[in-house]
Amino acid sequence: MTVYNLGSINIDHVYTMEDFPRPGQTLSAESMVTNLGGKGLNISVALSRAGADVRHIGAVGAGDALVQTLLAPFDLNLDSVALLEAPTGHAIIYLDKTRENQIVIFPGANGAITQAHVEASLADAGPGDWLVLQNETNANEIGLSVARAKGMKVALVAAPFDDSMPDLMRRVDLVSVNEEELRDFEAAMGGSFRDHRDMSFLVTYGAEGAEFVSGDETYRVDAHKVQVADTTGAGDTFFGGFMAHYAAGASVPEALEFASAMAALQVQALGAAVAIPARDDVLAFLKG
Repeated sequence: MTVYNLGSINIDHVYTMEDFPRPGQTLSAESMVTNLGGKGLNISVALSRAGADVRHIGAVGAGDALVQTLLAPFDLNLDSVALLEAPTGHAIIYLDKTRENQIVIFPGANGAITQAHVEASLADAGPGDWLVLQNETNANEIGLSVARAKGMKVALVAAPFDDSMPDLMRRVDLVSVNEEELRDFEAAMGGSFRDHRDMSFLVTYGAEGAEFVSGDETYRVDAHKVQVADTTGAGDTFFGGFMAHYAAGASVPEALEFASAMAALQVQALGAAVAIPARDDVLAFLKG
């Protein structure tokens, strides 16, 4: 079983400051760090470090030496990452004194993925494999169409949430949302997500834990109490940890427990993908 992840690769510029700037206000940052991120890459790294066989499908700028250097340590299968004549996507991330974040994304190469590239990347995929989508590329509809033709299952991390999400969410096998995205979905659909009994939801509530809801089944996991350094990428880490186990046939409670521990370790360090822990470290954390 292979998890194919059609997702973004960004260069993250992370600025730490006392408070977020108000409109028209200029503030000095206390520190700045440049790392790799993007929801797609974060999820691929989490899947890989949780033990999944993952293939990342995406795109970066052909002349971007920095992104190539930063990608190397992650030890991912990048055969399906295209080199395009477009700038690599990037994100500007503000962290305030509570370690909450505000993020602005420029899509760059993430918005120029072609159907031919997706078809070639999924050439060996079939029933039993999963495709993961999120909303930082232009290729969700392409990916869903190709995956369905091959009998694959499809999971969607419904972020960033926009008007296309409710329709797409209803056509996949598993949807992952946080509280804000869930509220947006319920507002668009005019009722509780629990009324949509034909859909499976993985809902993350930050420090309040997470739950999996599918039909009559509901499973809940608490968040571990840890010292938080940076919440950037925590939801991606949780999803990747969960998906690696869920797709491999683990029980939902087992997958939730692993994902909660993986996210707890990730938020204790600065950065997104670079802070995602290895499987052995997560297992050691769970053992106490």
